[in-house]
Amino acid sequence: MVVYVANPLYDAVFKYLMEDNRISKTILSALLKKKVVDVKIRRNEYANLTRRESISMFRIDFAATVLDEDNQPHLMLIELQKTWLPTETLRFRRYLALQYNNEENMRKEEHGKYAIPMVAIYLLGHCVGEIEEPVIYVNHHAYNYDGKKVEAGIPDPFVESLQHDSIIVQVPLLHGRVNNRLEKVLCLFDQTNVADNKKVIKVDDKQFEGDNDMEYIVRRLQSAAADPDMRYQMNAEDEFFSILEEKDTLIMQLNELKEKDEMLRKMIKGMQENGMSLDEIAKMLNKTVDEVKQIL
Repeated sequence: MVVYVANPLYDAVFKYLMEDNRISKTILSALLKKKVVDVKIRRNEYANLTRRESISMFRIDFAATVLDEDNQPHLMLIELQKTWLPTETLRFRRYLALQYNNEENMRKEEHGKYAIPMVAIYLLGHCVGEIEEPVIYVNHHAYNYDGKKVEAGIPDPFVESLQHDSIIVQVPLLHGRVNNRLEKVLCLFDQTNVADNKKVIKVDDKQFEGDNDMEYIVRRLQSAAADPDMRYQMNAEDEFFSILEEKDTLIMQLNELKEKDEMLRKMIKGMQENGMSLDEIAKMLNKTVDEVKQIL
């Protein structure tokens, strides 16, 4: 049966989902491909949008207890960042660099303090370059001088603290793929299933029969869709992103004008170097001499 649920790509809905402990464990377990036995939200917030180069980004930080291959629990920091619009991903990396220097992200070991292993998860409402896979895992390894992978003594707390692994989800590339556990979870984010109103997604709940965790997520999204306050927040997001896109479009147009002015300036200088006078250049460009001087 087709049911209608709130679109979890909206920040308000996504936050509502991830604040539920059972749901956050289900989603993070699918993304990490490991069992998350405990998870705590450390903070959630929007990126600073006051600076011109800032981006729209909603972030939730988790401290998760994850079972490793030997069924041993270990602590992991998870930085989940979600965006709607195409952005410069370097901003994510700048934030992560600051996080690694944060004292509360350190753990005490026998021989000193090391950063707790961190995984950055990027849930993107846009695509990254020409990468065609909807989900990619970026893992770091240690190599010796000859370029051979170092196995002995790895994992090591100090080495693990030096870099972070990343998981990138490109929502536009999901396209109804449900071939594994993660894709089953992510199908709720698939924007090809949006109804006439983009705040709502159509879901065939038959695919979740017998899966208690997924049925629970669907029910919570149905609850969000029926909540007047949630709909108000989603409308506010639409207005906000409309203004943001208008601003981005204006900035792009201004940048294009600057590029054209720079090309024209170089062309005029080239004409001068070839012996042409300002009067001759002005006539050729159908401009006044004063306009040519302003360009220079």
